[in-house]
Amino acid sequence: MGLDNPLHIAFLVVILLLVFGAKRLPEIGRSLGSGMREFKTSVTGEASQPQALPPSGAQQPAPPTQAQQPPAAQAPAPPPVAEPVGTPGAPQQQPPAS
Repeated sequence: MGLDNPLHIAFLVVILLLVFGAKRLPEIGRSLGSGMREFKTSVTGEASQPQALPPSGAQQPAPPTQAQQPPAAQAPAPPPVAEPVGTPGAPQQQPPAS
């Protein structure tokens, strides 16, 4: 009961002609085809017009001289230092104020 029978396909075409008319069917087919093409290119990630490769004798442009570095490259912070544990009841020494 699928579209494997040619009679079913012919019946479907007749119904489409009656519903949409002979003028609208080519427009519908074009828009459907272009929509499918756009969907395919967006899914695959291909460009619609590939870039032309330069001839083998042509000199390619030099890469940028400044290498990409992470923003605000800083020296790594020193590891935290554990404070000495004093004996209970002993007076705490204060670091000298500078």
